[in-house]
Amino acid sequence: MREVVLVYLDRSGGLQKFVLDCKKYNDSKQSYAVYRFIISINPSDMAELDATLGNYILHNPLQAAQIFQSVCFVAIKTLSLIEQLQTEAQISILLKPTHLPPLPSYVLSLSAYPFNYTSQRFYTSEGIVIAMGTVTKYTQGARFLCTEETCPFSEGRFRCIRVHCPGATESATVRTDFVCSLCSSPLQEDMKFRVLGDKQIVEMIDAKILNALKGYSNDKSHYRIQAFTMFLR
Repeated sequence: MREVVLVYLDRSGGLQKFVLDCKKYNDSKQSYAVYRFIISINPSDMAELDATLGNYILHNPLQAAQIFQSVCFVAIKTLSLIEQLQTEAQISILLKPTHLPPLPSYVLSLSAYPFNYTSQRFYTSEGIVIAMGTVTKYTQGARFLCTEETCPFSEGRFRCIRVHCPGATESATVRTDFVCSLCSSPLQEDMKFRVLGDKQIVEMIDAKILNALKGYSNDKSHYRIQAFTMFLR
């Protein structure tokens, strides 16, 4: 699968964009615990190149991102794209599909029962935005050091880092009760390596609400529509 990923990135132009993104990181004077890359994926082109990997990306995007992470790490080290990069865990990959298959199973509708959205895969959702919050910051990644001076993890290397994953809360990335996996001593965040991003909370409601606002009733049974919250990151 790693070979297929490399071939796809080369053919789609994603490899060239990746190199340019690496150059921006390498030229930056800021210190990073995590290097974040957004990779556009055309599911149709990927499925034609390798059906197994195409299906994997659509239905297991978090695990598929790990394959891209491995390929990107090898590329960075082989081509010396980012001198400051030390470990593969410092790379955060966000797969962004250009579209999804036009099938009902890929449409997320909170008005349809049963709610069978337990898998962490891609869905398309359409609705009406009824409220928007202000843009605030959230932590994309952070580095922690062991407070025990004799512990190898107290050194200035990237052995203990936390990276934000889709669906995770802020406390999953930054807390004060993390402990060292080697000696069980408390971990302390190295603040100068914290990586921040923008997030916005949006309230949406199903487009079916328009039917209830037409000003007339019909013989269908009554239904209830409730807004749902989305986090844009």
